[in-house]
Amino acid sequence: MYVEQTDSTNNLLKQLIAEGNPPEYIYTGFQTAGRGQTGNKWESEAGKNLLCSVLLEPDDEPFYLTVAVSVALHKVVADAIEEAARVSKNEIYARIANDLYGIASYGLTIKWPNDIYFKENKLAGILMEGGISGKRMDYAIAGIGLNVNQTRWRSLAQNPISLKTICNHYSDDVAEFDIDRIMTKLYQEIQSVLQLPRRGVWEYYKRNLFRIGEGPWPFVERTVDMAPTMNAPKGTKGAFKAWIVDVKPDGRLVLQDENGDMRLYHFKQIRYVL
Repeated sequence: MYVEQTDSTNNLLKQLIAEGNPPEYIYTGFQTAGRGQTGNKWESEAGKNLLCSVLLEPDDEPFYLTVAVSVALHKVVADAIEEAARVSKNEIYARIANDLYGIASYGLTIKWPNDIYFKENKLAGILMEGGISGKRMDYAIAGIGLNVNQTRWRSLAQNPISLKTICNHYSDDVAEFDIDRIMTKLYQEIQSVLQLPRRGVWEYYKRNLFRIGEGPWPFVERTVDMAPTMNAPKGTKGAFKAWIVDVKPDGRLVLQDENGDMRLYHFKQIRYVL
């Protein structure tokens, strides 16, 4: 279901769920109140990006839905960039492919818990929400914002990038991406990933984590409150260095610091230093 404008696709989908006839997904050309995790705002130029919400069945392990949607989005983004590169010159394709699947720290990655990054720039974000009646979760919604054809940002967003910006770095003759087509592929990929064995999906997620396998990287602990969880700038006071070791089924990030101590964090408890 496409709507030209709405305040938030998550909000609209919740409304349609309450009315009893929800679509499988909603996407829009513009959100007047787009949201990210913990209060972050999502800037998007009208008609330039994919802004959508996908209705999902609830899961006994809620974080697994985050993992599955992140994996599906990572696959769709990689395919979209590769396809755009193929229609350009062969050497352009080779350069993009090398960067996409190079060292995890520099390629196309999943930044824990659920952002998609290219190198050190944010390409997409996911906001998971659920509907609960009593002690039972009735449904889950994956709200997704993917920067597609936007090339300029007016806000103070830290490090945005888009599919178009990525490809423009390699060639100036790459056409704009078809947002409708990406939406269809994304929905199909989410359904496909949810049918796969969980072990394989988890392995894909962990293998493609931002900054996995290298380090140590700087992190900084934060006070848990309702303020947005932003990346911290380099030189932040109180930062410590650690390696990313694992992600637990409940979503906690496992780090090993320079003293060899293991530290576990929920996503509101720690910030990356970029």
